[in-house]
Amino acid sequence: MSILGLEREVVDEAVLARTVARFGMTETTLPRLSELADPTTIPATLRKRVAEVDPDAADVRNLFRVHWHNGADRRTLVDVPCHVVLPEELTGVAAPIIVVFGDRFPMIAAHKVLAAYGCLVPRLVTGRFDPGRHRAIWPSTGNYCRGGVAISTVLGCRGVAVLPEGMSAERFEWLARWTKDPSDVVRTPGTESNVKEIYDCCATLAADPDNLVFNQFCEFGNHLVHWLVTGRAFERVFEAVRAGRPGLELSGFVSATGSAGTLAAGDHLKERYGTRIVAAEALQCPTMLCNGFGEHNIQGIGDKHIPLIHNVMNTDVVAAISDRSTDALNVLFNSDVGRTWLAKERGLSEELIDAMGHCGLSSLCNVLAAIALARHFQFGDDCAVLTVATDGAPMYASEADKTVAARFGGRFDADVAAAIFTEHLGGAGDRELLVLTDRDRDRIFNLGYFTWVEQQGVELPDFEARRSQEFWLGLRELVPLWDGLIDRFNAMSRSAAK
Repeated sequence: MSILGLEREVVDEAVLARTVARFGMTETTLPRLSELADPTTIPATLRKRVAEVDPDAADVRNLFRVHWHNGADRRTLVDVPCHVVLPEELTGVAAPIIVVFGDRFPMIAAHKVLAAYGCLVPRLVTGRFDPGRHRAIWPSTGNYCRGGVAISTVLGCRGVAVLPEGMSAERFEWLARWTKDPSDVVRTPGTESNVKEIYDCCATLAADPDNLVFNQFCEFGNHLVHWLVTGRAFERVFEAVRAGRPGLELSGFVSATGSAGTLAAGDHLKERYGTRIVAAEALQCPTMLCNGFGEHNIQGIGDKHIPLIHNVMNTDVVAAISDRSTDALNVLFNSDVGRTWLAKERGLSEELIDAMGHCGLSSLCNVLAAIALARHFQFGDDCAVLTVATDGAPMYASEADKTVAARFGGRFDADVAAAIFTEHLGGAGDRELLVLTDRDRDRIFNLGYFTWVEQQGVELPDFEARRSQEFWLGLRELVPLWDGLIDRFNAMSRSAAK
């Protein structure tokens, strides 16, 4: 498991010494994971310095904004992460659907920058990654590669994004601005479901010893940072909502699988509240639902595989959502015609309509899966479902234009808006939802064998160890160890700067 980001101690003192000297020259300080979980513990003097920085700047101080507690301006610090509670008038279910906004994160306006930090920093402070020599390879079907490039850039490392060529134009525009060399953006064949093509590309790149691949699908730092940072942030959101609704229970947590990193927050919530953990995927590629395959456009949730860091045996429900729904709702919520119709015909407030602009394609998938869960279990208004808006609509403006042209003949009017709402919200059901039995969990877990053992070289005992919850609980010992190594690293770099 040493290749999967599970270092517990320094593995190369010479590399560490070079990295310390490098960071000392730039006066770089790394935040502890515990500080990202509770940003109020960041020293006040440092918070003041961070407040001076543009949240979209390639500035190392933005590392201290890699958490859920950034305000609407993405500059100020808030006690409760930004969120919206979707009412029955929009969802058609009595259960409040709580959506936490991921577009408050710095540099990429998406929460994947947190996962990238959680994967790279343990390698830096243990001497596994040499920023003066190595290139950091960031494979992704969504925002993780952008997060990796952002983290690499501010830390003075060279980052390489590997992603399917069919991803949204906005992703490639961002990457063009943040990378110095066109060769640092590698386009692989296909779209969302073509994860194996990404793995194959990374295998080729990894043949060069100067490249180190940070594969989010098997990097346990991704799991741990979401268990700690995202789990605690979402707990604060729920407690804030419950304060105004005494007796409210957190009955479900929903996240599209993607790399399965965000699903780790569900482990925290299940331990705290007994919450059901729901993994969402695309109906056009129902890997977990029925071992299916196919192509889809819910960008950011690559399929046809089971991530190694998915705690399958702790997952309770699988929900499959159609990209026809997410594509159509992207247009409805983010066009003048659609927004006007929602206000006039559905009586939705301007504030609520604006809030839906914080939901990109995978975010809409999460919302629809949350609705399906509430409908399936007939949750009342005392049963909340919490989910996450991983990024916002601005990342998919070009996709909305494609949908209007391809599906609506270039014409989007009030009648089309009404039809979209009726079919994809009013008619949203739970037909493609599976409550998992132990046999179902075993089936899904076993699917991962073909990717990780046969193709990626994970040892069978290491693969099998993940069946037990003891394995996942044992991972948590790494968090204080990594924080201690970060403290040591910061102290050494400060000393080197003198």
